[in-house]
Amino acid sequence: MNKTLLIIKREYFSRVKKKSFLIMTFLVPMLIIGMYALIFALSMNGGDNIPTVEVIDESGIFEKAFDNNKSVNFEISELSLTEAKKKVINNEDAFVLYIPKDISNEGSIEMFAQKKAGLSVISSIERQLNDQMRIKLLKDAGIDSETLDKIKPSLSVVSKELTIEGEKDSSSGAAMAVGFAAAILIYMSLFIYGIQVMRGIIEEKTSRIVEVIISSVKPFQLMMGKIIGIGCVGLTQFMLWIVLSASLMTVATTILFKDKVEQVTSEMPMNKQVEAVSTNGPGMDIVKAVQTVQWTYILPVFIVFFFGGYMLYSALFAAVGSAVESDTETQQFMLPITLPLLFTYIMSFSFIVNNPDSSLSFWLSIIPFTSPIAMMVRLPFGVPNWELALSIFLLIGGFIFTTWVASRIYRVGILMYGKKVSFKELGKWFMYKE
Repeated sequence: MNKTLLIIKREYFSRVKKKSFLIMTFLVPMLIIGMYALIFALSMNGGDNIPTVEVIDESGIFEKAFDNNKSVNFEISELSLTEAKKKVINNEDAFVLYIPKDISNEGSIEMFAQKKAGLSVISSIERQLNDQMRIKLLKDAGIDSETLDKIKPSLSVVSKELTIEGEKDSSSGAAMAVGFAAAILIYMSLFIYGIQVMRGIIEEKTSRIVEVIISSVKPFQLMMGKIIGIGCVGLTQFMLWIVLSASLMTVATTILFKDKVEQVTSEMPMNKQVEAVSTNGPGMDIVKAVQTVQWTYILPVFIVFFFGGYMLYSALFAAVGSAVESDTETQQFMLPITLPLLFTYIMSFSFIVNNPDSSLSFWLSIIPFTSPIAMMVRLPFGVPNWELALSIFLLIGGFIFTTWVASRIYRVGILMYGKKVSFKELGKWFMYKE
């Protein structure tokens, strides 16, 4: 046990003290927040090459229908369709929208161009055409479109979680966001730190350092020390990322909304300003949604599934690392290991988040190879305690089983050189007696 602790300390501190670890720990949260800020700014400003669409309206219905926006500009053309087509042939940036005379019967509007228009351009054109046609059809039916437009209900569903203690606010949007974030973090960590375990073992094997180490410790102790040590590095880094990201987001939100809050509250009496900022200030809907998440419940469970999933998969990565002598030889073994992770990751976004209580979601959150991701997606929506306990129990059991299997392969493979390894050969190593 003491030798395993020594290996854990060596693996942990040798990585935590590296400049690359410190740089990435502090740089990643800033890069992520900066990336989303850049995406938001670029999306709001639009592109720098806004296409101009010339409209030939033979029906006369859409003369005043088109409004310029950040996606497209419109110009009413006096050219005939034949002349407009010639213009398109001579100009690759030209777009011509042709509306036939009897549009009500034909229902077909054509766009002529040398290249395909972007989705936002097509969407903007279709929306404005449909709005104008709707006004015409309502007018023909004797319905006042302006009165109809004023009748716009603004109903919203407020989620309430009913417990023995009483009612609690809840937010499906916040639950979905937390589930996605937790799933992505675990998915990334299992790959990043699992591969670190595998590469560390390959390096020690190819450099023959492992032959010296094995003379002092058992192969199982060496494998467990590496797995736990690198896992602690990953857990430390993720905890720091969470704290730093939360702090940076708080600062960024305060700076971003400061001017707007002052503008909203400047004309209010002092006794109303605090109430307005605290209940109806800009961005408070997001803050309220985040506050509905049970962080004291989710974070400890996240740590359990992060570490449990990491230990399970790292044992398999360690077995692969001991069996090969270079990264190129690992490809044939990587797909069977990573396929359950990839399948669950895809299902999380396409199925589990929309059906958290389905039978498939239940089984994916129970099976140890898929539960670290599936359970974290389901957890914010509410999971019965017995399901959570069963999932954790099976995850621990799965880790023990895979570690036992990996250790039997590791003890042989770590000292095996110059032999092409296959799944059949791994099976033989597993069956070797002590």
